[in-house]
Amino acid sequence: MKITVADADRVDKALAKQFPDAGRRQLAQLFDEGCVRVAGKLAKKGDRVVAGDVIELSREPVSGDALRPTPDPAVPIDVLLERADIVAVDKPAGIPSQPLRAGELGTIANGIVLRYPECLAIGDDPRDGGLVHRLDIGTSGVLVAARTAEAHRALRDAFGAGLVHKDYLAIVENRPVSRECDAPLVQRGKRVVVDHTDGLAAYTAFTVERATETHALVRCNAQTGRMHQVRAHLAHVGSPIVGDELYGGHRLEGFDGFFLHAAKIVLADKTEIEAPLPDRFQRALDQLNLSGR
Repeated sequence: MKITVADADRVDKALAKQFPDAGRRQLAQLFDEGCVRVAGKLAKKGDRVVAGDVIELSREPVSGDALRPTPDPAVPIDVLLERADIVAVDKPAGIPSQPLRAGELGTIANGIVLRYPECLAIGDDPRDGGLVHRLDIGTSGVLVAARTAEAHRALRDAFGAGLVHKDYLAIVENRPVSRECDAPLVQRGKRVVVDHTDGLAAYTAFTVERATETHALVRCNAQTGRMHQVRAHLAHVGSPIVGDELYGGHRLEGFDGFFLHAAKIVLADKTEIEAPLPDRFQRALDQLNLSGR
């Protein structure tokens, strides 16, 4: 497919104008897979194009209904709360919240739409499968999905307005040097960084539950919902999450991944949803003498 550029712009923004229904990740995937060429040369997202340039695509971005999660019976769904309007599940670490591309299996959204097919068409993003928020692949714990469009709108508004209380438990290196962090955050590649010029407002409060000379179990209350917020804020206050190598944490012997658990959510209607500590998390606490038993 060939597209003639109408105005000078970045090549990724030119494609976004051509494919308004395609998400940012779908467009980024075209560049990652080498599907975009300008003047016969492979293009990067930030490359500039001018009027008259021709963008060549080896395939079009996937969008719309093609992105909806495919029901997948292989995904374990541990239901914490089921109501007519919502369902809350306990997400294991290592499983993505939603698919990134058409036909992808193995995500929580795939498992939810199998058990609750009404969730398939609910969400701002067709990949959502009813989810009203997301957890990183390496994070475990409470994940909430809406079963009606009305519930989805109400929950998304509540999350956006800071009316949902979110408690995380994290095993960290060192004791945090602060009880809170309000450093503004912005995404830079795969990481989120503190940026006082371009960053978005973010706030996390910390309470040390138990500590040794080298590690601590910290309860984190995230009052905003920025990408990697708890991970980036803990690193910023000198306590990266154990195993979170992206943010300076060190791997714990005998374990893969990092230790962040979405332990509790309190919805705007005061509904409390809690997820028990995973066995893996408890074993790490025992190894670090943080279990309190």
